[in-house]
Amino acid sequence: MNRDELLDQLSQDVLAYVMHGTFPEHHFAQEIAPAELDDRFHDYEMLIRLHFILRPDVVDFVETLPHRLRGIKTQTENVSNVRRGRIEGKINWSATYRERNRRNPHDGSVFVCDNRTENYDIDENIVLKRLLALIHETLAECEEYLERDYEWVAERWKGESDLVELLRGVFRRNVHLTRIRDPDEYEPTERMLQRTHNSRQQVYRDAANLLSTYRATLASEREAIAELLQSTAIAPDDDETLFELFVLFRYISVLESLTSERFELNTIETGSQEVARLEASNQSIVVYHDSAARAEDLSFVSDVFEKEPGSMSRSERIKYETTRVSDRYFKEEPDSITRSRRPDVIVLEVESEETVEYLITEVKYSKRKETIEQGIEETLQYLAFLRDDGTLVHDESRMFGDGNSGVLVVRDLDDETSPLEEQRLLNILQASELESQLPRILNSLLEVDTGVAE
Repeated sequence: MNRDELLDQLSQDVLAYVMHGTFPEHHFAQEIAPAELDDRFHDYEMLIRLHFILRPDVVDFVETLPHRLRGIKTQTENVSNVRRGRIEGKINWSATYRERNRRNPHDGSVFVCDNRTENYDIDENIVLKRLLALIHETLAECEEYLERDYEWVAERWKGESDLVELLRGVFRRNVHLTRIRDPDEYEPTERMLQRTHNSRQQVYRDAANLLSTYRATLASEREAIAELLQSTAIAPDDDETLFELFVLFRYISVLESLTSERFELNTIETGSQEVARLEASNQSIVVYHDSAARAEDLSFVSDVFEKEPGSMSRSERIKYETTRVSDRYFKEEPDSITRSRRPDVIVLEVESEETVEYLITEVKYSKRKETIEQGIEETLQYLAFLRDDGTLVHDESRMFGDGNSGVLVVRDLDDETSPLEEQRLLNILQASELESQLPRILNSLLEVDTGVAE
């Protein structure tokens, strides 16, 4: 699968779970946001807003804004005011006589004067101000990243013409914009938007289109999300991360197809790698990703670090000293290997009453034999050293599990390879085989009435 195919599939998967309202939004944000972003962007709405301000048409809209605001639309209204002893505007004699008769018919100092005023608070202007406020507030949230000139912001907002300062200046100094009242929380309404879509002035039609697009994206409408991911360049810049997400979603999709129970995909909490918790029959099924941590209980620490250096083989001593040299060089704590270094894998945990089973999945976005062999070695290491609360999950008699405990997913290969039933110790799947072969592997792990024929 190439990058375009991965992005297309990812867009569809994002749609499927966000629309249900239970997709783990924080996890998705962490995967597609640039590495520079901190936790403030790890929620769905803020992530969508960040994507939104990077849209080329949003940037173009702001760039042409000062010129277009000169033709801002207003409504002219006649306002009548009662004046005593002075005349301001045009005297409305009929209204003046009525007012004098009401007060004192002999008081000739009372006048009702008509003045023409411009009303800025029309539907089109409310739509325009809401859009500009959305962009302005989001840029304010990005302040530290704007100041550091990160490329993904600088290229679009901090180029030859500093559009951030331009927008700030519009909000501070444009007399037309300052005269428009701030929209109420529920505004603009759909009626306001529709009227603005039909405006004679292009600036208003553009504002309505952009605001409608933002709302559609926030509501997770399929075309809007797919278009947003394609038009904003902060999807993962490496294909490996995209491929991991693709595999992750395939697992969730197949798991849902294997049971008649309703699976709940819970929004994860900050600092957690739990992507989905699926309650089916008497089992609890949990999918982890990104270091595979269930709190701090799940780890992959080699037994090398439990031995004294003098009792190690040469190979073990090399691994041991490599870690110690690295710890010293990077000024890390000597025991950091036992606390923080967990592999980037997908872990499926199935808990049934008194038993807990695991499926470890390593992903390699490669066709190279050497890389695939590295993936095989890593997967076997993860199986051999998988620990739950410090205790090895697999004993010496079944160091690598039961043959269905480990999966390596790779790109589609050009050469012929062995089918699943002829493989040993772990299952190696190509991307195109996930939909057809994953049910067989997961069925061996799950004790649920799947309704799927073996």
